[in-house]
Amino acid sequence: MSDLYISWEQYHQHIETLAVQIYRSQWQFNQIVCIAKGGLRIGDILSRLYHQPLAIITAASYGGKDNKIQGEIKINEHLSMIGSKLGSHVLLVDDLVDSGISIQQISQWLYSNYGADIQEIRTAVLWYKSCSVVKPDYYVEYLSDNPWIYQPFEKYEQINIEELSNLTKF
Repeated sequence: MSDLYISWEQYHQHIETLAVQIYRSQWQFNQIVCIAKGGLRIGDILSRLYHQPLAIITAASYGGKDNKIQGEIKINEHLSMIGSKLGSHVLLVDDLVDSGISIQQISQWLYSNYGADIQEIRTAVLWYKSCSVVKPDYYVEYLSDNPWIYQPFEKYEQINIEELSNLTKF
């Protein structure tokens, strides 16, 4: 298993590929829910492309050294969205499924808290690892060897604002 390093160009190309894949499936959805932090950028771009409302749920299961240790998932008790009703056909978006526990538990959380509104939830990610207990409905890349994925924005987790200020020329 070797690590996978993703550039900004690859990252955005994956989002566009995912968007087209969903479009070609002809599935009609009226709500996007993204899982923060990893799904924020993806959800934002899909919301802009599809002109559908975006809701955000915050969850975390990684911590420890370099955020590489997976622990128990913590899900925020509130969904951030405009309005009080969730759409009936929800596209649940994250960057990847690793164990699959996050996307599985958040789907259950959505049904438990908004089940009266929801008719269907489908899931979409950029990377689907073989170790996942859940197969997403839409994904761009299947990773059979379960690599650690370094996404381009992760550099901001390795630097603080003072260091960035010292590196910046303006």
